[in-house]
Amino acid sequence: MRIDILSLFPAYFQGPFDTSIVSRARKSGLIEIDLIDIRDFSESRHKKVDDRPFGGGPGMVMAPQPVAGAIRSVKGEKSHVVYLSPQGKTLNAAKCKELAEKEHLILLCGHYEGIDERVVEKEVDEEISIGDYVLTNGCAAAIVLVDAVIRFIPEVIGHPEAVENDSFEKGIFDAPHYTRPEVFEGMEVPQVLRQGNHQEIGKWRNRQAMNKTIRVRPELVKGEET
Repeated sequence: MRIDILSLFPAYFQGPFDTSIVSRARKSGLIEIDLIDIRDFSESRHKKVDDRPFGGGPGMVMAPQPVAGAIRSVKGEKSHVVYLSPQGKTLNAAKCKELAEKEHLILLCGHYEGIDERVVEKEVDEEISIGDYVLTNGCAAAIVLVDAVIRFIPEVIGHPEAVENDSFEKGIFDAPHYTRPEVFEGMEVPQVLRQGNHQEIGKWRNRQAMNKTIRVRPELVKGEET
């Protein structure tokens, strides 16, 4: 998969994409990530990329010309353009799976008060939000989306079954996990996990996952209870 990230601060991404699983996926050729500075496409003398909003109001708005230019510089027939925006649909596991099947993702990071709506209407395929809150810019959201999406690309995760057992893959949370030592500060690993009966372990994990989901996020299982 090829991923182009368009922002005003490419340096923001130095670090998160150069370590751990993302770094290994890049080095192995499973994913390609390119960082593009929107300022490079400004046709103004001083590389201006924003202006005051029509109708008044606080803050500045990213101008259409440099943003559209940046998108078009990498956009092709198989490109899918995502604008990271608080007004988008909330990112979830199902959407991550869907995006993982794309050949080319273009991630557009918003800044200031947002992007001129004409560019959104003309160039963007969908808007995605990582939660009901506002960030100072879309760079952090892009990092979250990339990390969540690439897990569904074959061979990125060393143990594919681990992805299928993660939280939300079955509509509920993941079960709690334990490792050695068996006793830590007086707290023991549940006996069922030490007995080797995989059928009982499976039942226990399902119960624990369901119980925590009901306790913390009851809306996730509301439909199943009725």
